[in-house]
Amino acid sequence: FPLFREYLMSNGPVSVSKESVSHVLSKDGGGNVSIIVLGGAKEALEAHPGTFTLCIRQRKGFVKMALTHGANLVPVFSFGENDLYKQINNPKGSWLRTIQDAIYDSTGVALPLIYARGIFQHYFGIMPYRKLIYTVVGRPIPVQQTLNPTSEQIEELHQTYLEELKKLFNEHKG
Repeated sequence: FPLFREYLMSNGPVSVSKESVSHVLSKDGGGNVSIIVLGGAKEALEAHPGTFTLCIRQRKGFVKMALTHGANLVPVFSFGENDLYKQINNPKGSWLRTIQDAIYDSTGVALPLIYARGIFQHYFGIMPYRKLIYTVVGRPIPVQQTLNPTSEQIEELHQTYLEELKKLFNEHKG
């Protein structure tokens, strides 16, 4: 959508690039927060009602940034997001998923084929279904600033984050 990105960016969000996140976390005075949706485009192709498939095992850049700036990590999980839209069935290996993966690999953009309800009728459209979303926030994981973190430090903190996220999910999944 033309100019849509600029409209969103005018309200305060920044790119998730290393430079942008680093700028936000290094501002004088502290108290700055970076919220990163870790799964991103790849996770959108896995989003189907009633399922929770996360694509974060290979996502470790946010951990390195937290270590570099000494920023605490806070696990957050939203239940019900995948119930807002239905997606045309696209299991791995299907012709549709092969095309979606090829588009993602060449452009970095995932194109899930979604549908929900209409504005004046409830059987087809692009308006999200009326479903509740419950967002739970875990306790902060303290991070000691390390200007040049090693891969072991990154892996250890990433594992801690994953464990806290699993704990948060299991405590609130009911």
